[in-house]
Amino acid sequence: MGDFPVNPLVVIGVGSSFAFSSLFYHLYQEKKKELVKLKEIPVFKPDRHLVQVLKSSPLRRLQYVAVEGLVQADGEPLASQFVPRCFGVIQKISVEETWKYWNSLSRTWNSRTMNKKETNNSVPFSLVSPGAYISDLFVRVQNPLEASGDYLERVYFKVRRAEEGLVDVVLQGISGEKPAAMEESEELLRVGSTLTGFGEVVLEGGQVMRLQAPQDGRKFILVPSDHRSFMDKHERSASMWKSLAAVTGITGATILAKVIYGIVGKQDDRSK
Repeated sequence: MGDFPVNPLVVIGVGSSFAFSSLFYHLYQEKKKELVKLKEIPVFKPDRHLVQVLKSSPLRRLQYVAVEGLVQADGEPLASQFVPRCFGVIQKISVEETWKYWNSLSRTWNSRTMNKKETNNSVPFSLVSPGAYISDLFVRVQNPLEASGDYLERVYFKVRRAEEGLVDVVLQGISGEKPAAMEESEELLRVGSTLTGFGEVVLEGGQVMRLQAPQDGRKFILVPSDHRSFMDKHERSASMWKSLAAVTGITGATILAKVIYGIVGKQDDRSK
């Protein structure tokens, strides 16, 4: 091997390819296990079938299920503060300021964010089956702010640039700081949007169903899509890791085969 030195970059390339292939395959296996667990979770809609299943269950309780439906406010919904005729049941309004301060070492203006304020509002809401806005069958979502998941939709975002006046110029000279911009954004869980909730479902009385955080420690999750789209997203993620594992593995094997072929070819030439 000393007579046929291998380029160190080739060695690094082969090693990196196999290392990444191993990492991607591990991520694929983890995602595959997650998919198996997700497929084991029963899926329901707010209908009579769910009521019958709850009535036949111990304590009229399902420990961990997925419930898919449309968002409907139990009373008056929240109106967007920025978008006309836009209503929701959970609202988050964020305002933050961007200031610039003078860095005397680099003699440049640097930016930093400060005075960030968030306002969260919510009203009671339920999940109903599509086409059943007027129905006595629904699943109330209890304490939705405790749930994890990126279920809010941004409906408004604006950056307001600061206007400098004479007073601002004077203050800049004294403090070395000046306002640059203010960002405003609003996010809503909109009325009528599709939502899938993962948690515990309890039947109260005859037909009042409630989705809440599980008592067994599993996550209370709200997903802003139907269940099939949620599963498709995870399956695409698993396929991506599998493809990356295959591509990097084949790349490493191809490079290694070329190196071995080159060494063997040179040995044959020397023997001749």
